[in-house]
Amino acid sequence: MALAPHADPFTSEGTPDSTGRTIGVLLSHGFTGSPASMVPWGQYLAKQGFSVSVPLLPGHGTTWQDMCSTTYDDYSTALERELDTLRARCDAVVVGGLSMGGCLALGLAARRPADVAGLVLVNPAVTSTNKQLLAVPALKHVVKAMPAIGNDIKKPGVSEHAYPKTPLKPLHSMVRAWKQVREDLPKVTAPLLLFRSAEDHVVDPTSAQLILGTVSSRDSTERVLGNSFHVATLDNDAPQIFEESAEFIRRVTSS
Repeated sequence: MALAPHADPFTSEGTPDSTGRTIGVLLSHGFTGSPASMVPWGQYLAKQGFSVSVPLLPGHGTTWQDMCSTTYDDYSTALERELDTLRARCDAVVVGGLSMGGCLALGLAARRPADVAGLVLVNPAVTSTNKQLLAVPALKHVVKAMPAIGNDIKKPGVSEHAYPKTPLKPLHSMVRAWKQVREDLPKVTAPLLLFRSAEDHVVDPTSAQLILGTVSSRDSTERVLGNSFHVATLDNDAPQIFEESAEFIRRVTSS
């Protein structure tokens, strides 16, 4: 299946810093989204000299029907492969993610603390107060998809090019995976920078509260974004995310 417009992954080779070290950044898009939501951020970081990878997760970037045969484990495995690729050519790697991408990043940091030098999360999802999710295990056997959750963006005229529907079987696999990610949060020791939109119509504040209250990171910071919705990497506060994340990456990889 051909990729949809704007769904191409992005990679860029960085340049050594003042100490001769090459720093990598791995950025993951969210559920039903595509690299389109992360590429502007990746391009900014690439201009700062970092080696950047923004992969396309399995089942994404084509049609929502293609996603129906994929699971959270597929996304996690794919992102771990990208981490291996970056680690092979970089002295240190920071992992970032939007929404489900943030959840995937936390999983990597819990399993491979020696390989994740820092985490930058934007509206990460590891839990939800949405009661509709309780019906998904049964509903997935009746219908394949429900209305879309993408494009929650305050800035006019901007699209993340997400799927027009939300496939239920992959959604259920992600919700089930949250339990393990939450149990593993104490294993996360990497420095953490978390951006949370004050108004988010997809992920409620309980995820950020749980993450910040459970990880073992001694260096953790929350930034509340006042002028963006869920897809903040494409929204009004994107410049703040880009600039502060670059400063954070330099700081946590300086030693």
